[in-house]
Amino acid sequence: MAIAGLVTVALLAGIWKGSTSAQPGTGALVDGLMVSEVILAGVLILLGSIVEGFGYGLSLGTRWPYTRNIVVLMVRGDPEAAHRVVATLVGLVALALAILAPGSATISGLVLVVVTALFGMGTLYVLAGRAPAFVHGTHGFLAYGVFLSYLAGLAYPGIHFWSYLNAVGALHPLLLTVFLGGMTTGQRGFGQPIGAFVKPQRLAHWTVAAHVIAALSVVATLGWLMPAYPVAFYLAVTQVAVGFLLFHAVNLQPKNPGVIVAFHQCMVLLITLAIVLQWH
Repeated sequence: MAIAGLVTVALLAGIWKGSTSAQPGTGALVDGLMVSEVILAGVLILLGSIVEGFGYGLSLGTRWPYTRNIVVLMVRGDPEAAHRVVATLVGLVALALAILAPGSATISGLVLVVVTALFGMGTLYVLAGRAPAFVHGTHGFLAYGVFLSYLAGLAYPGIHFWSYLNAVGALHPLLLTVFLGGMTTGQRGFGQPIGAFVKPQRLAHWTVAAHVIAALSVVATLGWLMPAYPVAFYLAVTQVAVGFLLFHAVNLQPKNPGVIVAFHQCMVLLITLAIVLQWH
């Protein structure tokens, strides 16, 4: 119900933005769709974390992208089914934006949506033990690329997305951390603990260690750039503590670590927003 509420918010926000836009006709429609797409892309990332946190990663097996009763499963509360339906909605809006307002952000966004979807299929095989963890990490990395492309396009209309991404150094360690977070999930396997360690003993441990170092580099980078990103800095410091709690949750309940996975992901989304929108 919470996810349905967020999707509704995305649609209503788009309608509100379109109806209050200073742009005429198609311009107002594009403004509304951009707002909806940013929110939907964020909701999609959150849904992915809910799927992981409550052990639904293989609830539909490795069948992709749909099953015959996917809408029924979604209504019954399967977040993996909802994840795929919302992903379809994100793709349709991305296609509409690329047609109505072709530009760096919208075309890049559409390409990233397609590639992310293909890697999404790959994550099922990672969880089933038939593909490397790299695929899972890349899927998460690309999902944030989709979110960033539309967020940057909304915040800075007409911007060249890849030039912007290259110029904003604060996003680089964040995206690396996202990638390594996905690698950590893929490396441990479906419903398996990482295992407590002091000195890394196996590949999953080394991946966690690299993820922690990357997370600390986010804090260091944002601290170095102060006072440019104060809100992002304090969120990143808090996120390190949340990450350690998540590590223990995964080891205690590897099949169902719970809502802390979604909270951890929500923090990453907030850090991303704080950097792009330069919250103070």
